[in-house]
Amino acid sequence: MSKQLKLKIITPERLVLEEMVDQVSLPTTLGEITVLPEHIPLITSLASGDIVALINGEHIPMAVVGGFIEVKQDENKVTTVAVLADFAEHLSELSDDKIEKAKADAEELKKKMENKDLVDYEHFATELERSLTRVRIADKWRTKKYRK
Repeated sequence: MSKQLKLKIITPERLVLEEMVDQVSLPTTLGEITVLPEHIPLITSLASGDIVALINGEHIPMAVVGGFIEVKQDENKVTTVAVLADFAEHLSELSDDKIEKAKADAEELKKKMENKDLVDYEHFATELERSLTRVRIADKWRTKKYRK
C-alpha cells in the first residue's frame, strides 16, 4: 500500500471532509501548493479557489474561501493536512440551482456595493467572494470527471 496523508477540512459550521488521500493541492495566498506524504511542517493562509484531493486516481474538488492550512506529521510519520476554512463546499453540493443563485447574488451584491453609505463593505465583500468562488469552481470542473 502506498503512503497516504490525512486530509481534514473544517469550517465554523461543520466538518466538510476527513479522509486519507494520496495528495492534495491547495490555493494559498502565495500560490498553489501540492502536499504529498512526508511533507515538511507548514502553516500558511488559504486563498479562495479549489482544493483538489487525489485518491486512487479520482479527484475530489472543493470550493474554499479563506482560512488557514497546517501540515504536520505525528509520531508515526503520518502527514496530516488540516484546513480551517471560512467556507468550504464539495463540488457535488453545488447544484445548478445553487450556481445560478450564486451568480444572481454576486450581481446583486455588486450593485449594492456601489452605495457605500448603506453597505457593510466587509460583509458584502465576503459574500461576493463566496458567490464568485462557487461559480468559478463549478465552471472549472463542469466538464471534468470527479468523485461525487
